[in-house]
Amino acid sequence: MPSHRYRDVFARTPVPPLPDRRWPGNRLTEAPLWVPVDLRDGNQALVEPMDPGRKRRFFELMVAMGYKEIEVGYPSASQTDFDFVRLLAETDLVPDDVTVVVFTPARPELIARTVESVAGMRGEVVVHMYTATAPTWRDVVLRFDRDTLAEMVLAGAAQVHRLVGDDPRVRFEFSPEVFNLTEPDYVLDLCDRVTALWDARAERPVILNLPATVEVATPNVYADQIEYVHRNLARRDAVILSVHPHNDRGTGVACAELAVLAGAQRVEGCLFGNGERTGNVDLVTLALNLHAQGVDPMVDFSDIDEIRRTVEHCNRIAVHERHPYAGDLVYTAFSGTHQDAIRKGFAQHRASAAAAGVPESRARWDVPYLPIDPADVGRGYDAVIRVNSQSGKGGIAYLLHAGYGVELPRPLQIDFSRHVQRATDAIGAEVTPEQLWELFTATYLTPAEPLVVLHEWQASSAGEGVDELKVDLTVRGERATHNATGTGPVDALTRILAGAGLPVDVLGLTQQSLAPGSAAQAITYLEHRCPDRVAWAAGTGTSVLEASLAAVIAAAHHRAAAG
Repeated sequence: MPSHRYRDVFARTPVPPLPDRRWPGNRLTEAPLWVPVDLRDGNQALVEPMDPGRKRRFFELMVAMGYKEIEVGYPSASQTDFDFVRLLAETDLVPDDVTVVVFTPARPELIARTVESVAGMRGEVVVHMYTATAPTWRDVVLRFDRDTLAEMVLAGAAQVHRLVGDDPRVRFEFSPEVFNLTEPDYVLDLCDRVTALWDARAERPVILNLPATVEVATPNVYADQIEYVHRNLARRDAVILSVHPHNDRGTGVACAELAVLAGAQRVEGCLFGNGERTGNVDLVTLALNLHAQGVDPMVDFSDIDEIRRTVEHCNRIAVHERHPYAGDLVYTAFSGTHQDAIRKGFAQHRASAAAAGVPESRARWDVPYLPIDPADVGRGYDAVIRVNSQSGKGGIAYLLHAGYGVELPRPLQIDFSRHVQRATDAIGAEVTPEQLWELFTATYLTPAEPLVVLHEWQASSAGEGVDELKVDLTVRGERATHNATGTGPVDALTRILAGAGLPVDVLGLTQQSLAPGSAAQAITYLEHRCPDRVAWAAGTGTSVLEASLAAVIAAAHHRAAAG
């Protein structure tokens, strides 16, 4: 790996000294202004750019989610973008409280085309002008020195102002592209001259957008750069300071969060992080990070699956299964230790909500391994725990309880997990709740072709703690009626089976109703002794007693099968 070919950020651009930096001590206490740029920046990054139908569907999604400022296109770049902006200008698709943003380079003919596209727009409009300002871009791409580039930017800003005039509906935005690789003094001078030309005022603020166009440094460096501008702008009260991080180093979200700590008030990005190369900063992750810290993101993600489906349809790019908050598997645990913690966390959450007298959806959330309640974003709990060869007893018990209502005693959880481990190792894949139940019944309940069949039974008290049991049994193919007494019907049945050569040494019984109500099915878990180990059996029935007798018969079968 020829790492010597590359220079760190400090060798490529002056990083402003901030010995008294303030951002590390700040906290995120409110959402910034969000500006999705999916219809412009995101669209430019697609293999197949959006057609008008997909652009409209995406725009309507963002409006429905509650975004109040949306960059809708690059109208001078293509007829499709121009026509889409005209559609917004000529229809009622844009609500009164939503501002549209249009994007243009600082070139005279393109500025004119952009302003033409928004003519007649009823609501507020932001004309967003940009120019690359970093030394490599000046030298290699534009072939301009600092003064020449500044003249071009100011000429473009003057043209925007001249064409728009004093229309109070129109505001201005300027992006020194590749801000993070541009000399700090040059950026400050250029931004101050642009805001002066545009007459930035508190009642009509100018947006200064400072992009990390190509991410080249750790997020703290970007935060220092943002704080330096924040503290040194000439008209700070008349400026909305915006950031536009990319994700080349995989730290776009961190860059945005630290930039807001450093003074940024506005964040541009894309839903699920679409964009050139490794993408723009992900607005979904940023917003739900705030939500997970108790801060209202001011955007509605309560049906994240529908949001994801729409974005995937419009972009024709799938969202990864492990994508934060939105991926298919992000609320799913396979690991046994994780599953056990989540299962116990759910139980504690239910108990805490009940004790506080509030719905579970309103109770304070503190469940291990789940930073937010999946229900907040429209997810159910059915996929929170799934079982494969990495799973443990807690996850298995959770799935059986969620799917079938059974509450396995802890020793039975341990015993059954060994059977599941062998099954999952053999198939090398995940097992479903249905497959778990099939394995449980095959392992512990009476088999389809048993040694013993209980046809009818009748229990009655014989007085002084003694019960009499009368049963109609088929044992090894021979049907007969048997009577016995014991300290309960279960004890009486074990005496009958022992007399038939099928001894069952019962160590303990756990009985459970599978649902509320007198008509619910019951299940009994029976611990019994085999010659070389302690084993388990189970039985089901319309009553606890019927389930217990069925469990004894299942134990007799398993005892006989074990020899």
